[in-house]
Amino acid sequence: MAYELEDIRIGQEIFYYLLEHHELSEEAAEQLYRAYSESDRIQNLVKSQGEIAQCEIERYGNVIYLIPKEDNTFLGFSKAQLKQILCKSDGTDKDYYLSQFVILTLLVEFYDGQGATSKTRDYMRLGELQNCISARLKEGTERMGEEEEERAGIAFSNMAEAYEALRSDEKGARKKTTKEGFLYQILNFLQKQGLIEFVAADEMIKTTKKLDNFMDWNLLNQNHFQRVKRVLEGRNE
Repeated sequence: MAYELEDIRIGQEIFYYLLEHHELSEEAAEQLYRAYSESDRIQNLVKSQGEIAQCEIERYGNVIYLIPKEDNTFLGFSKAQLKQILCKSDGTDKDYYLSQFVILTLLVEFYDGQGATSKTRDYMRLGELQNCISARLKEGTERMGEEEEERAGIAFSNMAEAYEALRSDEKGARKKTTKEGFLYQILNFLQKQGLIEFVAADEMIKTTKKLDNFMDWNLLNQNHFQRVKRVLEGRNE
């Protein structure tokens, strides 16, 4: 298929905008948004650039998103980078997988609906999240032996050990070596990515429209989500 130079220029402009802002909404850049939405040719050009950059370009609602693929450590994050950001300075793999478990638990608590949208609540408190994490780790450890953990691909006992090794923060210092500080670090990271709103003064967590769209249109393939739920609940059937 031959493309006109103007289509190529607009496609490059849209892709550069996505690299800079990670999303393109009709409200923020109407001309670029309409060019993408109304032209299959320009869509193909932008998606092709995304493939080369190991990204997916998807439109959910009235927003176009640039989504780095799982192994894209240039535009996304590597395991080592996430460990450094989310865990204490001498963090181990146990700490890293615990941080991912925290994020999955947060998603399950917010998104468990079967209607027009999967979102089932508007907010949750930090203390409730802590209780959910403790309860799910305890349930998983009690229900699954070592062989079942290996089969499910998630080691509840190791994560529970890492979580219990974190002290309780009685002075509000929010260090990564405390349970509260560990969670604050994860929540602040998610907030910087535009996925949640975390009101530290009220210890309140809310999701953003960006995360709502991503969950409804992308991640919440129900087969995949139900598998995540079974793992978190300690079931492997």
